[in-house]
Amino acid sequence: MSNRDYMHNQTHEEKARDHIDEMLRDAGWDVQSSQEIDLYGSLGQAVREYQTDSGPADYVLFVDGNPIGVIEAKRPKEGQKITVHELQTQKYAIAKLRWFQNNEPLPFLYESTGEITRFTDQRDPKPRSREVFSFHRPETLRQFIRQGQSLRQRLQALPELNTRNLRDCQVEAIANLDQSLKQGKPRALIQMATGSGKTFTAITTMYRLLKYANAQRILFLVDTKNLGEQAEQEMMTYTPNDDNRKFTELYRVQRLTSPYIAKDSHVCISTIQRMYSILKGEELDETAEEMNPAELKTKPKEPMPVVYNPKVPLEFFDFIFIDECHRSIYNVWQQVLDYFDGFLIGLTATPDNRTYGFFEKNVVSEYDHEKAIADGVNVGNEVFLIETKITKDGARIKSTEPLLKREKLTRKKRWEQSDEEVNYTGKQLDRDVVNPDQIRTVIRTFKDRLPDLFPGREEVPKTLFFAKDDSHADDIIQTVRKEFNEGNEFCKKVTYRSEEDPKSILAQFRNGYHPRIAVTVDMIATGTDVKPLECLVFMRDVKSLNYFEQMKGRGTRTLDKDALVKVTPSAKSGKTHYVIVDAVGVTKSRKTSSQPLITKPSVVFKDLAMGVMMGAADADTVSSLVGRLSRLNSQLEEGDRQKIAKATGGVELTTIMRGFVDAINPDNVERYAQEHLGVAADQELDQKTYAQAQGALVKEAVKANRWNGKLIDLLTNIRREKEQIIDDQNLDQVTKAEWDADAQTNAQVLREEFEVYLRENQDEIEALSIFFGEPYRRREVTFSMVSELLDRLRSDRPKLAPIRVWRAYQLLDEVEGKSPTEELTALVSLVRRVCGADQKITNYGDVVRRNFQNWVLRRHAGAGEKFNEEQMAWLRMMRDHVVSSFHFEIDDLEMSPFDGEGGLGKMYQLFGAEMNDLIEELNTVLSA
Repeated sequence: MSNRDYMHNQTHEEKARDHIDEMLRDAGWDVQSSQEIDLYGSLGQAVREYQTDSGPADYVLFVDGNPIGVIEAKRPKEGQKITVHELQTQKYAIAKLRWFQNNEPLPFLYESTGEITRFTDQRDPKPRSREVFSFHRPETLRQFIRQGQSLRQRLQALPELNTRNLRDCQVEAIANLDQSLKQGKPRALIQMATGSGKTFTAITTMYRLLKYANAQRILFLVDTKNLGEQAEQEMMTYTPNDDNRKFTELYRVQRLTSPYIAKDSHVCISTIQRMYSILKGEELDETAEEMNPAELKTKPKEPMPVVYNPKVPLEFFDFIFIDECHRSIYNVWQQVLDYFDGFLIGLTATPDNRTYGFFEKNVVSEYDHEKAIADGVNVGNEVFLIETKITKDGARIKSTEPLLKREKLTRKKRWEQSDEEVNYTGKQLDRDVVNPDQIRTVIRTFKDRLPDLFPGREEVPKTLFFAKDDSHADDIIQTVRKEFNEGNEFCKKVTYRSEEDPKSILAQFRNGYHPRIAVTVDMIATGTDVKPLECLVFMRDVKSLNYFEQMKGRGTRTLDKDALVKVTPSAKSGKTHYVIVDAVGVTKSRKTSSQPLITKPSVVFKDLAMGVMMGAADADTVSSLVGRLSRLNSQLEEGDRQKIAKATGGVELTTIMRGFVDAINPDNVERYAQEHLGVAADQELDQKTYAQAQGALVKEAVKANRWNGKLIDLLTNIRREKEQIIDDQNLDQVTKAEWDADAQTNAQVLREEFEVYLRENQDEIEALSIFFGEPYRRREVTFSMVSELLDRLRSDRPKLAPIRVWRAYQLLDEVEGKSPTEELTALVSLVRRVCGADQKITNYGDVVRRNFQNWVLRRHAGAGEKFNEEQMAWLRMMRDHVVSSFHFEIDDLEMSPFDGEGGLGKMYQLFGAEMNDLIEELNTVLSA
């Protein structure tokens, strides 16, 4: 009988045993029969049908000659009730083994069908079986034995958290995660708002697990290279509470950039794409790490298959922290996580239903954006709408005038005579048609309204523009520089593909005065901290709710005044909020909770091409790609073909297309399955095996034809529409430039919260006690009293920054005078309004000047002595001092500007014995 006939005639039980044998050998076990036992020929033996006093066990596991585990093997159909067989496994585990005297109960128990395997560690506090990808290696079980206690037992000894330098939300997340781990829950979700310190929380937990639970190795999993680099930087700067050394001095941190993983690494940082390639033993195109896989509209239809890798066994990581876990871990990539026998801990600010489901609703921290704002951990936003006629309705280009066209890539322009009119919609702007005046109108309106958006600022706040594509970004950059009358350093592009080093530009944007404005296309800004950022300008729409929340998250970071003024010198306080300037209706457009299913015709070429490179191998996707390549091939010029040949090492586009077509040819797929997957010639392929064979052929075609990120970029650039229409006929006009209606609601909430705070604290803060309880004593309010009030306000309610509250009143009430530029002046103006001293909000400087003018007029209207010009000049100096210091004292005469004019002696010379009475009268009159 041939081997193939034998396999064909096997029972289900025999097939399951063969599969289990193969799994054991892959994991480093020497599979032996009970008649041919050699316990010292290798480290670990799996002996089949080993006799016990309870009957023969399917497998007994030996390490260093000692029995340590048992496997109960079942046929695949038993998978639905595999937990029922745990009692049988336990019976063998406590049985007496033949040829052994008084053996101890075996600690490691497995039940397996060859397709499903469950594992129980009897040393755990409450032993509970869990599904594992395969069997643990002999050296791993030996290490488990030598450690004495199991990991879950060691977790019970985690000490109480040292809360020094931790925010309340971080303390809650870590403490709750501790409890989850102690209860042995395999998955936990940490939801923390952007900017509240998710990564810091994760590193603090990692430190505790490594130090107190003796964790062997931890994986910090990300989905883009950028996030991995940022996590590595945070680990390099992290110092624990109980040690002066950096985290990276205490434990080895390795960010994976190749297939090599150091055996002595304690923390590995990796993209999920790279970890998949490592498990598969394949090379990874670096461009695959730059893009978040969740953003690809073309994805593999089937899960990315993972096979056992002895270099990275399933027990390699004890804990896996998954950053931005709402994005890329589901469906096709989930098998990477299912492979490892470790605790899964998700980190996200924006979970959706899939996230909650994946983490089994075990949410150990629910700290959303609203809570973060209330605690002063995040800042909120206000929305300012800019709408123009062409943005909303598009326009018509008449056929009577020549049509201006521009090549997207080279920017070369040409004129042509058109026979028909061109009508375009707002959605076509900056893709098919560019209207320079539409871009100019939006940017000019933004510039003109900056004094309303950020009162008292002498420079443009740090601002990030979101553009539709590179061409649109370039148009925005050029227009911004012209409209603001600034040079190149004022406005720059922030993108992975900018000619200038993107990390350098980000560092400048974050820490330097220039650039004031950055423009981004490919969302490098997501997950990147630029704390001084105070304004986001949307010139592109976004349909994904999570994506939009992530984009808004760039503005939520808090920053104190000292740090903010380093990059924005005219800031009068710390960062209190950020402004969204909506120029495309992004805050009003309908959002979806997850990526929609998109049919192939509407998928852009680059997404289709990258999807195939990343593993999409279904016939629809591959044939769609071949169709796009075929159309492109017919349009190629000789120079284009030379570029392609150079990128592929001489492989022509027709050869690449043929390779993909052959890969999805059914005959080739069947032949591959028979030659490589052990399928009999007369056996019909099931769907799973067919997909596996076709996936392997597509992958071979990808490798053979150098189908990588560089080639895809080249083809994308060649394939781009050669030209855009430039509409220089239609001028745009603003139809709306105003705060969003929600801003009115937010202003109302802010005003009410401010008024409640003042009234609740009027008995505790001296300045408030005077204003509310003893208004006749307002003349006694000093600079130090007002400063104390401002300090308390900043500490208790950071978002109630006086200038921000002033603008809230400005949106709701009639305001008198210019907006104040100083926090203290704004605060006194607001307190006077709330306590009733002023009937409408009025700049305190204007109040003092008006009171001064009325006082002088009364003095001069009577029959008494009038002030001469020299006296009036001195009195005006006293008035201006009260505007900024709220009170005048005799000692102030020895300070600027009075000391330069003669000080106390000069005032006595001018006013004589009336001097003290005059100071008292002025304090009373000016503060009325």
